[in-house]
Amino acid sequence: MAVDPRGRDLKTFLADDPGGPVVMLNLLRFRPDAEGGYAAARDAYTAYLAHFRRYAEPRGAEILYLGDGSTALVAEEGQAWDAVLVVRYPSRRAFSDMVADPAYQQGTHLRSGALTEAVLQATTPWTPPAPATGTPTA
Repeated sequence: MAVDPRGRDLKTFLADDPGGPVVMLNLLRFRPDAEGGYAAARDAYTAYLAHFRRYAEPRGAEILYLGDGSTALVAEEGQAWDAVLVVRYPSRRAFSDMVADPAYQQGTHLRSGALTEAVLQATTPWTPPAPATGTPTA
């Protein structure tokens, strides 16, 4: 299972660019250790995040949310994730330039080694609807 973006994926990502900022959703499944936990993988991913920030933040990226997965209320078997990371980039080009940077690539083994599965999905914003009017009924 792939955990890192590939060249053809990045080409599609850039070709589908609607312009403006992009928020990237990262769903993460950590590699279990011999005891069935994932402390070592989480530590490796934490080291990756420190490396990531060194290359992402100068390009205008911002971590919006990082947290452990908890109770899955609506999910099929195997759809729960160990962690979620949400990152805002000023543009898809900023993201692409970061992942193409050879210095950034030197630390991606930390991410790849920590994960058994990942979803990395670009999102585009919606304008939320106005709140409903009236009094809620029970």
